[in-house]
Amino acid sequence: MCTNFTPTKKTEWVKTHFGVELPAQDYPLEAFPSYPAPIVVQSHSTGRIACGLARFGLIPSWAEDDKISRHTYNARSETVAEKPSYKAAWRNRQFGLVFVDNFYEPCYETGKAVRAQIRLESGEPFAIACLWDRWKQPETGVVVTSFSMLTVNADQHPVMRRFHRDGDEKRTPVIVSEPNYLDWLGASVEQAGQLIHLPMPSDLMAV
Repeated sequence: MCTNFTPTKKTEWVKTHFGVELPAQDYPLEAFPSYPAPIVVQSHSTGRIACGLARFGLIPSWAEDDKISRHTYNARSETVAEKPSYKAAWRNRQFGLVFVDNFYEPCYETGKAVRAQIRLESGEPFAIACLWDRWKQPETGVVVTSFSMLTVNADQHPVMRRFHRDGDEKRTPVIVSEPNYLDWLGASVEQAGQLIHLPMPSDLMAV
């Protein structure tokens, strides 16, 4: 699972790939659950692409409070269509992309947890598939947009299987390749199910 990443601040990369600007509001250099980070979404009715800040840790629209987000920052792709926290967002095709420069995982190869940074070999930003939702804060009426990164099994991935404790299932965020960015944002449910099972080639990644 991924609990910590670096949201990109490379405006030109975002503009080149999506034709939009990063949010004007400031956001942290590193993101943890409950922190804001930029995501891009696409309207299924108009095709318009928009970029804005969203909270890391999805809060479903039916939640009574935001405490659930402590457990919803990663969504397993194998069960995302069935889990109560995610199934409405999945059914409504609320697919987004999170822009990151890198993310972090614990590596136990030395016998102790060592924080490892995973990035692209090229050093370019990349995009992680996410689900997003909106929740209205009961007391204030403020609408909060939040997201969960999608993950897949990485037991056989040459890079991502190195992380987490022995005996734990290896997981990796779903890194969407550049040719599939718009396909993911505008995907049908069936198409999305196919796209989230495409692993990032290990020769493009660096630790």
